[in-house]
Order: sequence, then structure tokens, then C-alpha cells
Amino acid sequence: MGCAPSIHVSHSGVIYCRDSEESNSPHQTTTISQGTTTLHGLFVKTDAADSIPSVLAHQSRQPPPSAGPRRKERRESGGASARSRTPHCCSVEAETQTSSSSAKVLLIFAKEDNQSNGFWWACDRAGYRCNVAWTLESALESANASLKFQNTFSITACYNELVQIEHGEVRSQFKLRACNAVFTALDHCQEAVEITSEDHVIQYVNPAFERMMGYCKGELIGKELTELPKSDKNSADLLDNINTLIKKGKEWQGVYYARRKSGDSIQQHVKITPVVGQGGKIRHFVSLKRLHCTNENNKQVLYFFHVIFIGLSELIFFGLQIFPRSSPSLQTRRYSSMARIHSMTIEAPITKVINIINAAQENSPITVAEALDRVLEILRTTELYSPQLGTKDEDPHTSDLVGGLMNDGLRRLSGNEYVFSKNINLSHTHLPVPNTISDVPPCIAQLLDNEESWDFNIFELEAVTNKRPLVYLGLKVFARFGVSEFLNCSEATLRAWLQVIEANYHSSNSYHNSTHAADVLHATAFFLGKERVKGSLDHLDEVAALIAATIHDVDHPGRTNSFLCNAGSELAVLYNDTAVLESHHTALAFQLTTKDSKYNIFKNIDRNRYRTLRQAIIDMVLATEMTKHFEHVNKFVNSINKPMSEGSDTECTANIKNFPDNQTLIKRMMIKCADVANPCRPLELCIEWAGRISEEYFAQTDEEKRQGLPVVMPVFDRNTCSIPKSQISFIDYFITDMFDAWDAFAHLPVLMQHLANNYKHWKTLDDMKCKSLRLPSENNN
Repeated sequence: MGCAPSIHVSHSGVIYCRDSEESNSPHQTTTISQGTTTLHGLFVKTDAADSIPSVLAHQSRQPPPSAGPRRKERRESGGASARSRTPHCCSVEAETQTSSSSAKVLLIFAKEDNQSNGFWWACDRAGYRCNVAWTLESALESANASLKFQNTFSITACYNELVQIEHGEVRSQFKLRACNAVFTALDHCQEAVEITSEDHVIQYVNPAFERMMGYCKGELIGKELTELPKSDKNSADLLDNINTLIKKGKEWQGVYYARRKSGDSIQQHVKITPVVGQGGKIRHFVSLKRLHCTNENNKQVLYFFHVIFIGLSELIFFGLQIFPRSSPSLQTRRYSSMARIHSMTIEAPITKVINIINAAQENSPITVAEALDRVLEILRTTELYSPQLGTKDEDPHTSDLVGGLMNDGLRRLSGNEYVFSKNINLSHTHLPVPNTISDVPPCIAQLLDNEESWDFNIFELEAVTNKRPLVYLGLKVFARFGVSEFLNCSEATLRAWLQVIEANYHSSNSYHNSTHAADVLHATAFFLGKERVKGSLDHLDEVAALIAATIHDVDHPGRTNSFLCNAGSELAVLYNDTAVLESHHTALAFQLTTKDSKYNIFKNIDRNRYRTLRQAIIDMVLATEMTKHFEHVNKFVNSINKPMSEGSDTECTANIKNFPDNQTLIKRMMIKCADVANPCRPLELCIEWAGRISEEYFAQTDEEKRQGLPVVMPVFDRNTCSIPKSQISFIDYFITDMFDAWDAFAHLPVLMQHLANNYKHWKTLDDMKCKSLRLPSENNN
């Protein structure tokens, strides 16, 4: 051709062209021809444009040759390939791109020489994908401009030239070609977009902006923002704060009131981004606006428009980037998976919550989105309601107590198995039992006259009944609530059932015995008598609650779930280390009840009522398991307490009655509070219960040490334990919040006063470094 070396920029890309007569390239090559005229040069296109024909196969780059023979061998191979190749005809063009990262380069030379090698290795250094062809006359047919380039054999000079081409002419051409697509995106996006000059003169608004504000584009273009009506709902200094921030080149984002053409004020979420042009000066402001607190845009894509101007009117680059509405840390999410979750027709409540939070993230600033991301991480854990304790050194009593009550152990030691010999006691007690409630001995009847009072002394009843208070208290309470009538069973059947249940409580346990069951039954009956509780539950709920309280710890071995799991007990194996004791209590109670018609209190009720009653009883007993403590309390607070504080008593009761789930929460909370009500009893009763539970934990620790099992609660060592500290920890961690919530619903001022007095007692002992139940002087008395 005889043309001077040049670099051409065309619609098809960039072509380096030089004339040569022969080909002797060291590279594997591809021949492209059209007619007999050959062209030689360089073609650059972006990685996303796939219009280069398949004959232009990508060449794998190799290190620059360092030895003469190897270089000669490659030249000979390449030359032979080029000379023997049959000419082909094809067209080459590049697609319009908005990005030009990872460019692809086509080198066109007639022969291999230092110049062609320089560009080849320059492409390698720049990271461009390179192909070589030896004839391409058609490549110059579309060229419309050229940049002269001096011959050089320097790889560095070739590399610099390539980089300048890409970052100069190539990208500019691509960006200019993208303008129509960008403005199409602006016209069709859901966000209202407004672009102003640095003097706040409106230069562009999209159709979404026109719809939102009620103006036509012609009414706005060329006007200053100050000429448009303003809403009087914005604070006086808001505009000053916005202007101060954006003039410093910082982005502003927040809620702003705007006045539509009709005069209505609308609340918008606005994001204003300053755009810096040549010389580092702010040339434009881009505002994105959407209606505040609307859901229709939750899943829309947010468009960030980066606009760079060299003057007020000459557009050089208008780039469009599309991101989900989230922080950069959220952009790595697998949105295809999230889309499938959003499209699920059956959603669990937690899935719905996560979806709502995901939608909220899309509308939130980065800081809020990142905070919500942490919320999602928490929600995806399994222990949603269990507070995280500090280190054990900070409060060993709380750590050990909570660990022992709320964990299932699961720390196995091979060869150690704690086996219970299960001999179900179906015999009736040998104590004289009344045929009817009217046959109760006078001393017992006198005590039971006070059973409706919270200050009822269960230990006195225990003493006069020879540690079998459950039958007597049960007959009295069940008669008061009409249990026999509801179940359609005789009083004799009920009495026999109470005897069997009580016979299967272990009187040898210091705490978990039938006296504890009677105490929980008493507390449950007391709570059922409170006005709001009574108005919220049905008769079936009352009967279920009384039965659940009676059976809730039947056959308790005097050891915690953690102990049974660590010991590999039969019960732990049977119930898969999950709610071991609670599952056993309910299962055994129903086994005992249905084993013989003489004490089957359910034999005369229909199947549907029995199933409903049975489910309610099971649910309440399982609620006494401490691993779910915080879950039950938090659900009660959120579903009962909070709505109750916002409405009247009538509305509250109606809502509870209309939603069985709320009734379930109340029953769970009721039996939980009844089960651990000891700190709310009168001081003397509270002290006695504290001594009994401590002794049971001491005995467990002793046995763990004897058997070589993990010690679940090391602080409960009878030689070192501080009972006041353990009670303080128990009240602080479990009792206070739960009874505050229950008191807010049931109104229990007497209990809360006892709780305060008892806590003060334990604090006084602890402050005096006393580890026992009472001061030494009180013990002597």
C-alpha cells in the first residue's frame, strides 16, 4: 500500500496500519483477505463484543523469546502457516460498549518483525487478548480518522500507545455511542431524575419526574430551582444545610417535602449527587427522587447516573451503572436465589420477615442497609431469643446457672451412662384419701380454706399430708374450676387420677417433688382468677392449664436435662437430647392416665375435644423447658403487652379471643411464671424454696464428680456456693423481665412487692459476704 504507519479510529474499533510485503511471524496466525489487496494494522474491541469471526481464534500468549534458535523456529512455523493459508473474506465490527475493560486486540501485519513483536508483547503486558492476522483490506474501509504513529521497536512505547488509544479515543467513542441508550434508560426508569447546572438551572428531567411533580418538561427546562414553588413543611435550615453540603462536593440524602404543580405537598426521599467536571469544579447536580414510604418501588432498580461535562452543554461522557439498592457489601448477594425466595408461594414467618428487611435494605442509605445486614445475620441464627452472656469470669454464678438450665449438655463421655429403672407406680397411696372433697380431715380443710390467697403456705400442707399435698389441693382447685363437669368424669375418677400422678413424683427429691407440683398448681389457679386472664381464656384453656400444672414435673429424677444428656441416659436417647424431661413428663402422664379406666379422666369426652385439650396440655408443659424461655417471653411482650398498651381492655380481650395464638402465648407465660414463682412468694417461702433447689443442684454436682461427668454448674458446689449470689443471678436473668411482662397483663402488685423484698434480702446477704440462706444470727434463733 505504501501508506505511512498510522492508527485509525472508526466505528469498528481502532486499527494500527503499516505496509509490508512479506509475512514471517513467530505467532500462530489467522489469515483474512478480501480480493488481492492486503492491509496491516491493529484492531481493538471490548471483551463484550463478540462480532470477531470464529476464524480469529484467541492466541495464548507466551513469554518473550530469549534465545535465537527458538525465535527462528517460531518464525519459520508462522511463516509457513501464513504462506500456505488460503485467503478468506470476512467482515469485522465492534458492538457499542459502555465499558471497555479487558480489550481485545487484532494485529494485522504482512510479516513478523520487531514492530509486530513489540505490539504483541505490549498487548501481553497490558493484559489485552491478542489475535494476529496477515491481510485485512476491509478493516480500513470503515476508518474515518487517523492518528500518526512513529515506527518504534520499544515494547514500552507500544504499550503506552495502546493504553492511550484505549483510554482516549476508544472509550470516548464507546461512551458517545452509549448516550442514546442512557437517555432511553433515563426516560423509562421508575426514579424521578433531575439534572441541574452548577447554578441550579434545570437542564433535564425524565418522564417519571414529570409524573411525580405534575409539570411538563417544557415548563421546567431552563428555569432555576428557586423559581419553583416550595413546600412550607421543610424546616427553615434544611435547604441551607443541603446547599452547604453539595457545594463542598458531598452527596446529600434524606427526606424532603416538594410542592407539586397542583399545590399539594409530597414527601420524597431525595439523593443529590454533585458531578465534577474538568478542572475539578462542580458542573452539575444529579437528583434522584422517589415518594417516601411507598412500597411500589421496593424492588425497583436504583440508577446512579454519573455525568461529566467539559462545559455547560458539550457532552463527552454519560455513563450508566445499575446496582441493587444496597450497600457495596451487599452487592455480592446471590440475587437469583433471593428472587426464588421472593417468588415462594409458601413462606414461613421468618422468611417473610427476611424478605421485608431485604426490601427495606433496597430503599435505605448505606449505613442503614449495613445495619439491616447485621439484623439478617442475627435472624439466621438458631438462638434468636437467648441473650449472650459475658465471659464466665465476669459472673460465674449467672453463667453456670444459665448454662445448666438452658443447655442440653451434649458433651458426651464414652462409657458413662446414667440409667433410670423405670418402674411406673400405678398403686394408690396408702394415706387416707377422702372419697369426696367434703371428707377432708379438719386440719387439712382448715389450711385449704386459704388456698385462694397468694400467701398460701404450701409447706404446711406438705407437712400435714405427709409430703402428699397434690391430691388434696388438686381436689379443691379442680372443684372450684369445674374440671369434673368439663371432663364429664366422676369425682372418684379425678381423685384416683390425682393419686396416680402424685405417686409418680419422687418424694426423695428436695425440690422437684409433688409439693412443687402442688405449688405450681396453686399459682396457676391464682393466675386464672385474675380478671384479664379469666376474660382471655376459655373453659377448655383453664382445664388444660390446671392439668398441665399438675403433671408438669411428674417422675422428675432431680437432675437437669444437661446432666441426663451428658450421662447418656435412656430418656436422653429416647428424646434425642431435646426437651428430654418435659417430653417425658407429658408422655408419662398420658400413659398413666389412659392405662386404666378407673383413673382415665379423658374417657368421656369426644375425640375432637380430647385432641384439642391434649395439644394444649403438651404445649404448656413443653413451655416450661428453659431453653425456650426468652423466646416465650419476647413473643408475649410483642404480641400481648405492646398491643395492649395501645388499646383499651375491651379491644385487648377481643383481640386475644379472636386469635388462638395469643391465647397460647398467655397459657405458656402463665405456667412459666407459676413454675418459677418462688422469688415472688413471701420471704419465708422464698427462702425455703431457695434452699431446696440449691440442695438438688448440690446433689447433682456431687454425682457428676463421682461419675466423672462434666460438671454442668460448677458454682453449685456445696462447699463454696453462695446461695444469695445464685438467687440474685436467677432473678436478674430470668425472673424480673418475665414477671414485669406478666404483671403488666395480669396485674400482680402483691407478687411484685414480694419480689422486691426478696431481692433486697439476697442483696443484703451478698453485700455482707454471707453465702447461706440467712445471716448466722438468724440461724441461731
